[in-house]
Amino acid sequence: MATLPPLDHLATLSDDCAVIQHAEASVPDRSTGYCTDDVARAFIVVLLRLRLLPRDAVARALASRYLSFLCDAQLADGRFHNFMSYARSWLDDVGTHDSVGRAIWALGFGTLNAPTAAWRTVCRRRLERALAALEWLHHPRSQAYALLGLTAAAQAAPEPRYLAAIRYLGEALAACYDATADGQWRWFEAVLTYDNARLPEALLRAAATLGDERLRAIGERSLAFYDAIVFEGGLFVPIGNAGWYPRGGTRARYAQQPLEASATVDAHLAAWEGDRGDAHLERARRALAWFYGANSRRESLAHGGGCHDGLDEHGVNRNMGAESTLALLGAAYALADRVPVSLRLSRFGA
Repeated sequence: MATLPPLDHLATLSDDCAVIQHAEASVPDRSTGYCTDDVARAFIVVLLRLRLLPRDAVARALASRYLSFLCDAQLADGRFHNFMSYARSWLDDVGTHDSVGRAIWALGFGTLNAPTAAWRTVCRRRLERALAALEWLHHPRSQAYALLGLTAAAQAAPEPRYLAAIRYLGEALAACYDATADGQWRWFEAVLTYDNARLPEALLRAAATLGDERLRAIGERSLAFYDAIVFEGGLFVPIGNAGWYPRGGTRARYAQQPLEASATVDAHLAAWEGDRGDAHLERARRALAWFYGANSRRESLAHGGGCHDGLDEHGVNRNMGAESTLALLGAAYALADRVPVSLRLSRFGA
């Protein structure tokens, strides 16, 4: 097995508060402060690393800081702040739907995977407070993020309230699909935008938790539709954010974002866990290979444990912020955690 990407750049981006959002080249840009979106992702990433390397002192120290930030971000009604200045003042009354969904995801993941009983208890208590916020989440991605957290928590303890919440959110996503999809457009919305593969992933994980074949079928159909768009001649070519892909329109090819590759790895791992199909492993590997140069510009975005911020029509965006770096680390660690040694990163020279 090749060496896992290190935590060096994530540690550089992090201070004693949390992870700084953006960087100029590889230098943290303190003026951008912190956000719950990134800290939630960072907490999941370091917990994944601790599953692989339980004695990693850097990962453990970062996990403690990130969990502390998430606790501070939570409001009395269960929702969360999102943006904090570098001076450590909250800049919003309540965060975005996505940030609340991601915080729930992180706490649910921690309920299952945090390395100490005390941390798992903190995650569970904060997750239970956050259940009151679920009806506030009206957007498919925020619902999907929360679903991913709740399905993890249900693995730790299949409590009725978790299962009821998974049913509620799963049906909400299925309703989006039913309202939009037809024989040609098998998707949840009339446009594919960002973090797309999280939607089928969430339904596949909800279906596995509940034993629900209808949710599984929607997850499989929507993932197959997505795959037909983004896999081209063996390459992963994600939807670009310069126009997205509207129904009946032309898909944008740039700028390609690292979080798309990470989400695709996770979605195919969820599908693989359901049927152990080799095609899912191959697509997960190809999505991970995107970071290492198996992309439409044949340029690597991975560098020293960090990741450049995107792939543009004329080259790589050389900044290395938190979101992109966490996408690389999360994808690499997730694949290494689930797949036999012989199938891991060594195929890509990582």
